[in-house]
Amino acid sequence: MTQPNGEPLLNIENLEVVYHNVSTAVQGVSLKVYRNQIVTLLGTNGAGKTTTLKAISGFLGIDDARVTEGSIEFKGEKIQNRPPHEITLKGIALVPEWGKVFENLTVEGNLEVCVPASNQRLRKQDFSQLLDYFPPLQKARNRLAGYLSGGERQMLSISTALLCKPDLLLVDELSLGLAPVVVNELMNLLGVIRDRQGVTILLVEQNALAALEIADDGYVIENGRIVFAGTAHQLMNHQDIQEFYFGQGNRESRTSYRDVKQYRRRRRWYG
Repeated sequence: MTQPNGEPLLNIENLEVVYHNVSTAVQGVSLKVYRNQIVTLLGTNGAGKTTTLKAISGFLGIDDARVTEGSIEFKGEKIQNRPPHEITLKGIALVPEWGKVFENLTVEGNLEVCVPASNQRLRKQDFSQLLDYFPPLQKARNRLAGYLSGGERQMLSISTALLCKPDLLLVDELSLGLAPVVVNELMNLLGVIRDRQGVTILLVEQNALAALEIADDGYVIENGRIVFAGTAHQLMNHQDIQEFYFGQGNRESRTSYRDVKQYRRRRRWYG
C-alpha cells in the first residue's frame, strides 16, 4: 500500500457490522484512505462492500444494522453509528448505486434541492462548474431526471453529492448496468474531479479492471473480510485477481476468491 505523509483521512479498524442483532455482514475489516487518493474496494455481490459504505456514511440504521465492534475514524474523529446528516456535515457524501435521483424533478431541480435557496450566487457558480464536468447534463438541465439514461443519472447523482462540498466521496457501484464506454467515461471523470477539486474518493466496485485503472490503492473483500490489499499496480498484476476478476486463466472451477490456489497457500496474510 502507498503511505502518503500524514494521518489517513479515513481509518477503519477491525470493523464488524451486524444486521437485526443476528447476522454478521462484515467482520474484522480494516482499511485506510489518505487525502487526495482514489481507493477502491473490490468484491462480488454480497461480499460486504455496500455494507462497509453504509457503515461509513451512517445509513446502516435504515436496514436495522449497526457497528458492533471496531472503529471508523474520519479526520481523527470516531464516527461509527452516527446518523447520516451528522456524517454529511463532517465532510462525507455518498453516491448510491443505481444513480438514485428525484425522478419527478428536472436535472436543475435535483441540484437546487442540495443548496440553500438563500445562496443564489453560490448555487449558480456551483451548477456551472458541475455541468462543465458533465456536458450531457448541461444539455439536459431542463429534462425530468426520470428520462435520463443510466450514465446521465450517475452523473447527476455524483453532481448532487459534490454540492455537499465533501472531503470524502463514497461511490457505490458506479459501473452497475452501464455500457463499458460509459463506465470508462465516468471513471475518468472521477479522476478529473479528484485532481481539480481535491476530493478524496472511496470507490466500491465489481468492475475491478475499470476501478484499478484510476485507483491508487485497492482492497479485496470476500464474505465480509478483507482478503487482499495493495497498490492498484499490485492488484492489477496479481495472478489470482487476474484469474477471478479479469477472467484470465482457468476460472471455471472457482466459486470465490478464497478458492484460488494462492489464497489457500498464503491465507495467513489475511488473518
